[in-house]
Amino acid sequence: MLKFLSRVKIEFNALDARTASCMEFLAQCNSRKAKESNPACEVEVKRRTDEFKPQITVTFVNGVEEVFDATSTPAQNIRSMILEKGLNLETEQMFREAGESWPVIIPKEELTQHAPGTKPRKAEEKKQ
Repeated sequence: MLKFLSRVKIEFNALDARTASCMEFLAQCNSRKAKESNPACEVEVKRRTDEFKPQITVTFVNGVEEVFDATSTPAQNIRSMILEKGLNLETEQMFREAGESWPVIIPKEELTQHAPGTKPRKAEEKKQ
């Protein structure tokens, strides 16, 4: 997860009962596997004393920053969103390195073409 991020900032009031998502996400960030995936990623924890709601701010390696409300978003959902966006970043980078434009634009007529080398399945095979 951290391999797609350059910075993580976790803010919460330790006395607030809504900090579960922050604590779980912090534990995921501090895992050996996560740290090994990107040792350069900064993980900052800000313990607050005001009524500030728990929040997780992540900065992707391309500089895009996203803020998550940790009171209503479980840590696993935040992790899944980061992984999904990270995979999109990897795909974009692969296309750019290959000299292709991004985003890839597929002409409408190609979307409806039959794929060569495939044959339709018989009705009997579909039932099994």
